[in-house]
Amino acid sequence: MTTTLLGESVRSIATPAIDWHALAPAIVIVATILAILVAELVSGRRDPGRTSTIAAIGLLATLVPVATLAHDGADRVLFGGAFVVDDYSLALTAFFVLATYITVLLSVDYIAEGDYYRGEFYLLLLTATLGMVIMASARDLITLFVALETISIPTFVLAAFRKHDRASNEAGVKYYVIGVLSSAIMLYGMSLIFGVTGTTLLTGISDRIGAISDEPLVVVGIFLALVGFAFKVSAVPFHWWAPDTYEGAPTPVTAYLSVASKAGGFVALISIVYFGFLGDDGSAAHAWWPWIWILAAASMTLGNLAALRQTNVVRMLAYSSIAQGGFMLVPFAAAGIAAADGRTDVAATAMGAVVVYLLVYGVMNLGAFAVIIGVARRTGSAEMSSFAGLFRTTPVLAVAMTAFMAALAGIPPLGGWFAKFVMFRSIVDAGTGWGIGLAVLAAVNSVVAFFYYFRVVTEMWFRPAADDAEEPIRMPHALVAAIAITSALVLIVGVFPQIFGRVGDAAF
Repeated sequence: MTTTLLGESVRSIATPAIDWHALAPAIVIVATILAILVAELVSGRRDPGRTSTIAAIGLLATLVPVATLAHDGADRVLFGGAFVVDDYSLALTAFFVLATYITVLLSVDYIAEGDYYRGEFYLLLLTATLGMVIMASARDLITLFVALETISIPTFVLAAFRKHDRASNEAGVKYYVIGVLSSAIMLYGMSLIFGVTGTTLLTGISDRIGAISDEPLVVVGIFLALVGFAFKVSAVPFHWWAPDTYEGAPTPVTAYLSVASKAGGFVALISIVYFGFLGDDGSAAHAWWPWIWILAAASMTLGNLAALRQTNVVRMLAYSSIAQGGFMLVPFAAAGIAAADGRTDVAATAMGAVVVYLLVYGVMNLGAFAVIIGVARRTGSAEMSSFAGLFRTTPVLAVAMTAFMAALAGIPPLGGWFAKFVMFRSIVDAGTGWGIGLAVLAAVNSVVAFFYYFRVVTEMWFRPAADDAEEPIRMPHALVAAIAITSALVLIVGVFPQIFGRVGDAAF
């Protein structure tokens, strides 16, 4: 079929078939963002909680197409393979949406009482979430990069959302500078990979990289891409922006950065490593697993040692987040070690362990930050001394925080033990001296982490409260709901770990 245009005969272009069901979660989030914009235009700063309600309803509505896609069970490939909806992407999409929903619950009263621009806050939060949802399905270097920047740019602004607070401004600037630098390094590495493979599709890279994995340009490209992602997930030695950013940003934003934003970086790393840099038979793994091994060992060790010295709970959790990121990198190293020996089935199981660890860590950390926000409502501080005597004044909060600290330390029957279990299983299954050595280092660091997590518990249960902190803390309903949801999930995962275990097994 032809048409005539300006005197020339040209072939008409067929409209591509688009699977709207596969795109439905992203479409619902975009619709929610537009609804928030309209509500903000109508109400301005007089918003009586309207934008937060729209954000919460929109996030819950996003779970409906996620559930229908999961029930359907079919893998959906769009845009020539650049966008894939499968069990892996759906599990992570559901996690990102739920993490953002809990962040909204943490933010409702914090933002309202702080005289912030509410509409802009929730708009930026959902825009970052949109990037995460796209990230979960991205199977192309360009799509991955665009999704990662859609996450990063709104969070740069959110980190500096307290405009009149010097610490918040500093947090935003540091996060922005490091974020731009990491993006440039990562993009340079991606461009080298594209140059040597001739494709941006991860499946195409996987097909071709095995035969050329020893070429210097390929090694440099992989190294630069990994360095860029190491900045994004605050792995040592690219971590130094995280403590100041976490401490200076508004606390709900810190919770979001430490969980959802960090998970977005790890999801991008999973996608590019497993679907691209592994090679079709695991033959390219030797080019990158030693770097991952070093990042995991350094992040676990230095993150834990720095956390031991902190007196501010938010800053402690920032270093804890660096250490936990090291634990999450352990299965990456396990996947590379196993794949280099031709055991791609073990590599797939190891990547499933990363997904499980991400999901469990997200729940634990969000719960801990919910309690910190509650305590700060009375003290105005996140110093460890502000938790003194919490069990006597507000025992429910003390019990919840004890559960979250114990879960982060990996103590049964709370969910953290299962995250540690799948991590250790992955590296032990990988075998070899390098694998066992990393497992021993992870075990030592797990013991070290116990000490700083339980410093907070000691303050709450065994230290007397200050004279001006004898009254119980009054908690808003949204914050109570966030603590209740995360507490229940931490307990359920610990008692019934097979629920999350099946998610990891189904993802790969």
